[in-house]
Amino acid sequence: MHSDPYPDEPLPRRRFLLLGSAGILTIGLGALTESLIGKATEPLNESVERLLFQPHSLTPEFPRSAIEPEKLLINTFRFTPHLDPHTYRLQITGSVQKPLTLSLHDLHTLPYTSTTIRHVCVEGWAAIVQWGGIRLRDLLPLAQPHSQARYAYFYSADGYYESWDLDSALHPQTLLAYEKNYQPLPIANGAPLRLASPIKLGYKQSKWVTAIRLTPTLQSQRGTWEDLGYEWYAGL
Repeated sequence: MHSDPYPDEPLPRRRFLLLGSAGILTIGLGALTESLIGKATEPLNESVERLLFQPHSLTPEFPRSAIEPEKLLINTFRFTPHLDPHTYRLQITGSVQKPLTLSLHDLHTLPYTSTTIRHVCVEGWAAIVQWGGIRLRDLLPLAQPHSQARYAYFYSADGYYESWDLDSALHPQTLLAYEKNYQPLPIANGAPLRLASPIKLGYKQSKWVTAIRLTPTLQSQRGTWEDLGYEWYAGL
């Protein structure tokens, strides 16, 4: 989801507690802007969420009958890119021993995984969606990541960019999806390839992904919305 991230409804209890703990550090800083406060408290948010996150624990999934196709809203960041599936290539670079350039045919030969999960948007809506595609934990090892790789950056054809901690990227339910609700992924939802995961808020789940870059450190540019002051970890 590439939409305005500012919420209109209450945050889930866990995220409220996390933001509340961060708020302790902000007492007396009322003169600062909201974005500066967010940057100051981000390390605490990330540390607490990392402690709570269990990288191998599965999120409960839903039956096919629970899918809510009408509730998955379509959002764009700048524009909707139309990528030619015949010339499309996914590049995997950075802190790897074997940089890769993969066609859609290459990607479709990799093990297929299906997951029916709740997609949660920070704007206050949610939808149960089936996603089908490739687990990043099956894809990224093909590039032979260096031992010091800790973060994954995702770049999209519309200029959107995101970064994840590598543990979350390698979670068993984090996919690069090319299927939605048992049909080919529509362009409006990110075709030919998008991120899908039940463990991150929607703005972390980049659409139209064309490149992945692994890094040992988190760079100064962390994400399209995060660089405007919003939370980086964004875990559920």
